[in-house]
Amino acid sequence: MAGITITGVVKGFGATPVLRGVSLAVEPGEFVALVGPSGCGKTTLMRIIAGIETADAGEIVINERAVTRLRPAERDIAMVFQSYALYPHLTVRENIAVPLAMRRLSVLERLPLLGRLLPGARRKRASIGDEVRRAAAPLGLEPLLDRRPGQLSGGQRQRVALARAVVRRPAAFLMDEPLSNLDAALRVQTRREIVDIHRAAGVATLYVTHDQAEALTMADKVAVMMGGELLQVATPEAIYADPADLRVAGFIGSPRINTLAAEADAEGRVRVAGVPAGLRAEACGALTLALRPEALRPAAKGLPVAIEHLEFLGDGLLLHARHVPDGAALVARLEPEAREGLQPGAALRLGFAPGRALLFGADGRRVAARADAGLVPA
Repeated sequence: MAGITITGVVKGFGATPVLRGVSLAVEPGEFVALVGPSGCGKTTLMRIIAGIETADAGEIVINERAVTRLRPAERDIAMVFQSYALYPHLTVRENIAVPLAMRRLSVLERLPLLGRLLPGARRKRASIGDEVRRAAAPLGLEPLLDRRPGQLSGGQRQRVALARAVVRRPAAFLMDEPLSNLDAALRVQTRREIVDIHRAAGVATLYVTHDQAEALTMADKVAVMMGGELLQVATPEAIYADPADLRVAGFIGSPRINTLAAEADAEGRVRVAGVPAGLRAEACGALTLALRPEALRPAAKGLPVAIEHLEFLGDGLLLHARHVPDGAALVARLEPEAREGLQPGAALRLGFAPGRALLFGADGRRVAARADAGLVPA
């Protein structure tokens, strides 16, 4: 049984459907990134798992326990939000300790002065303090334990929120866009810390983001959601190299995947603007040929293009071109030294190995294909 099992979750607001029968399993110790454009239903699904929203239909199981009808506090999960949600009047130490104090101390024992005098309260507080320090240490928060949130940077506040989630030792972590308020450098550093925390805790983690770089670099599996539906759940490598849906192929990858209108004859031979593509498809009729930018390269025989402009990236070169027959925009990622002799306005041919090409049918679903012969001929 998975750490988190979501089965057939449906949710709508009025006449607007938001989730259309979503099912997803996150195994114990697994990190799954739920990625998709804004408004696709990611946060709504997260709130339903947490118990903040109620599903119209479907079931949520966490650690083999049905929690669909339980209150948020009874679900044994820890959430990390985009907004940090720290108490401004409490120190870092006290913020991290909140979930432990609520769980282990009675109402009287939580009182600032009287609570410390009650029998057993000192021992409980000492135990909580030890656990707070253990949660704070890996995140570099020990020197900051006596500061208040207003005295911290955005990255430090996010680490406090992470420590508060970890200290609970929950059955599952839910993280909703936790890095969106950080600058680029802090995002890279903090996403490494989140992965380390997840590995140390060893519990199921569902991480919501619209940032594909976060999803691909952090997760064991990536779940791509659009329009309230899960389109594909697979490893980051499979999502990038072997997308099952044209919408997945178009969303994942930067620059975006190149797409060209293609046609397969009765024998499956694929042509692009009348040019053989070196592919045989297990379908006939109208198709879409998709190529990652790194799959294209200058060739003696290939797709005729007109160069529009070049972007030097230091470790690479982006060639922006226009496919001459149909005007489709193409981007090729080349080695920096390939720039020699390339000029805007010049004619060029771009070839590709047929094994790097992806084919999609009129419904956007993947169509199986095999290489027919060599590079794209002229």
